[in-house]
Amino acid sequence: MRLRATLIGFTAILMWALLALFTAASGKIPPFQLSAICFLIGSLPGIAVLIARPGRLALLRQPAKVWFVGVAGLFGYHFLYFTALRNAPAVEAGLIAYLWPLFIVVGSAMLPGERLRWYHVAGALAGLAGTTLIVGRNGIDFDGAYAIGYGTAFLCAFTWAGYSLVTRRFEAVSTDVVTGFCLATSVLSLLCHLALETTVWPATGFEWFAVLGLGLLPVGAAFYAWDFGVKNGDIQILGAASYAAPLLSTLILVTAGFAEPSWRIAAACLLVTGGAIVAAQDMIFRRRPATGDAVAERV
Repeated sequence: MRLRATLIGFTAILMWALLALFTAASGKIPPFQLSAICFLIGSLPGIAVLIARPGRLALLRQPAKVWFVGVAGLFGYHFLYFTALRNAPAVEAGLIAYLWPLFIVVGSAMLPGERLRWYHVAGALAGLAGTTLIVGRNGIDFDGAYAIGYGTAFLCAFTWAGYSLVTRRFEAVSTDVVTGFCLATSVLSLLCHLALETTVWPATGFEWFAVLGLGLLPVGAAFYAWDFGVKNGDIQILGAASYAAPLLSTLILVTAGFAEPSWRIAAACLLVTGGAIVAAQDMIFRRRPATGDAVAERV
């Protein structure tokens, strides 16, 4: 069960790797408007399940703290991320925001039944180094004038890590509740859009297809898979493996012709892949019990 849940959680990382491609292909839709549309689309599969199986509606009746954590995690992360990008250069803000996998790995030490080992941290740091090569390929220059943007980017990373870690404590809560989180995030994003942005609709069918892809995968199914993964899988491995998302995203952009291949991408591949293997050695190189032990266990 733990391995299966970890693999399901990893599919969220694979879907997030499509985020940059679909976003680039979606045209010039303002971020909060795009978020509102995509989270609405992302809630539709869950709504369909609830309509087909009305008995599952009872699973949405959760304590207020569950709803607060879920909505604060999904909406809070995106609100802070967009705010960071408005107040700081995208490269530096993005790199700070992507501290969340490291925060998850380190913060997992506070979870019941989890034990933080040196290789978990080493794997996460290797992934962070690989991400730095990808995100900072044109140089990194932190300027004090963008302190507000950097601060909100840090809060963004802290918010998503906190959401993921606290969600682990709600393991008895059904993943169906993510449907409600997506709907609430869509409504709040719409309010931010109406207050802060000018509406721009997709201009072509291809852009609409990209928006649909965003809503169904990286801003939809990914959150259901992540919820199930962090609740039932190995959260330390998922945290370290999350650094694969920006790497895979860059590889996809290269394949699609939106970016050029470079030595940085090759080096990042080694760092991110190696870091994930190091962090996952408990699962990959799990010691098999001796014959006597196995017999004793069966008895």
